[in-house]
Amino acid sequence: MSSSTAAPGPTVFVLFGATGDLAKRLVLPSFFRLVQEKLLPDEWRLIGNGRRSKTDDEFRDEVREALEQFGGLTPEDGPWDEFAAGLRFAGGGFTADDPGELLDRVAEARGEIGQDAQLVHYLGLPPQTFGDYTRALGAHGLAEGSRVVYEKPFGTSLETFRELDRVVHDVLDESQVFRIDHFLGKEATQELRALRFANGLFGSSWDRHHVAAVEIDVPETLDVADRAEFYDATGAVLDMLVTHLFQVAAEVAMDPPASFAPDDVAAARNDVIRCFRPLARDEVVRGQFDGYRDLDHVADDSTTETFVAARLWVDSDRWRGVPFLLRTGKRMAESHQKVNLVFRDPEGGPVAERDLPTRGNVLCFDLAGDGALALSMNVKTPGASSELGTTWTQIPLDTLSGGDPLPPYVRLIHDVLTGDRALFTRPDGLEDVWTAAAEVLDDHRQPEPYAPGSWGPEAALRLADPVGWVLPG
Repeated sequence: MSSSTAAPGPTVFVLFGATGDLAKRLVLPSFFRLVQEKLLPDEWRLIGNGRRSKTDDEFRDEVREALEQFGGLTPEDGPWDEFAAGLRFAGGGFTADDPGELLDRVAEARGEIGQDAQLVHYLGLPPQTFGDYTRALGAHGLAEGSRVVYEKPFGTSLETFRELDRVVHDVLDESQVFRIDHFLGKEATQELRALRFANGLFGSSWDRHHVAAVEIDVPETLDVADRAEFYDATGAVLDMLVTHLFQVAAEVAMDPPASFAPDDVAAARNDVIRCFRPLARDEVVRGQFDGYRDLDHVADDSTTETFVAARLWVDSDRWRGVPFLLRTGKRMAESHQKVNLVFRDPEGGPVAERDLPTRGNVLCFDLAGDGALALSMNVKTPGASSELGTTWTQIPLDTLSGGDPLPPYVRLIHDVLTGDRALFTRPDGLEDVWTAAAEVLDDHRQPEPYAPGSWGPEAALRLADPVGWVLPG
């Protein structure tokens, strides 16, 4: 399996957008967790960057507040003084014309921990700014030898992806680029590979001859009221479908890589994305929950979807004819992050098809939290009758001996520090993703309404016929 055990060398980590929501909720708590887990190099500095000038101590106070507010972490849980000592701030913004204070702060940091310290730039910024910041890195000599992390989405369409990709490769070599998708960093997503390739029981059944459907299901009960302006400009297709769900589908569908070396894993994932048949509008259901257009910052005639379900076909020899059913939405009945492989019923044996429970044999990867594996099996119901029933067995991943599950952002930032690109996306695969989703991204028809607290529009339930959705169970 891909490993992140190599010890990173001295590192200067530059966090652009250091006072923004993403940095406070995810990046800074993840960096603090790396300190707690003793996974940072012995010598490191984290330089926050923003437009407003502030002292290092003012930045430390803001970071401390973020740790207390988000992720269940508090400075008392770990070595706060050690963490705070490595924090710096560079104000004055950062553009190709004006680097603000950043060049001076990077030079100071390298003077403290070593002139050859690895530079890592994390762009925790709106995606429309990625091109400008990349050009600025090149203009001020901060690109050579550095690693650059881009948040999703990397582009918003095939055309914008190609333009951003051109800008990035004008400044950086592909080996320097880390396009983050935190669903690939989830423990249970990585367990897909372990279960499949380390267990002949499942590996021999991982194909169209044994699997009737693959369901990647991420319903959410969450509302969007606190970020309605952002969401109305984005929608479920761009926010979830063409990023997280497509990448997880590729993890499930890829052929065995030549090895678990990062380049081989990424190549196998991208090869199968090339087999994604472009989504057709009649195999996609877009929905909008009742009351969405009443939210502040949402247009009265908004056609933004808060729900999407799609039937994706993977035209490879392994999966041809097997539907990959993808579903996600806001204000739904339950919250889950699950991948379900629904296995075919046995044929030609002594058990009649009519006696088999519906969807009785399912392998489930629960991607939420620390992750879990579950398997449903057809069994004889104990007692005098011969009736068949279904039972589930579950393995929480945090109970495995010696296990120490890491949240996805913690794992992925550590992979950046060690240079492991196995869990990051590549441009060839992303171009095929944007191609497969092009027709749906251009669909601006009014979405189908659905009631908050439901499982989405009725048409989405029918989309999974004849297998049907595993959720709700």
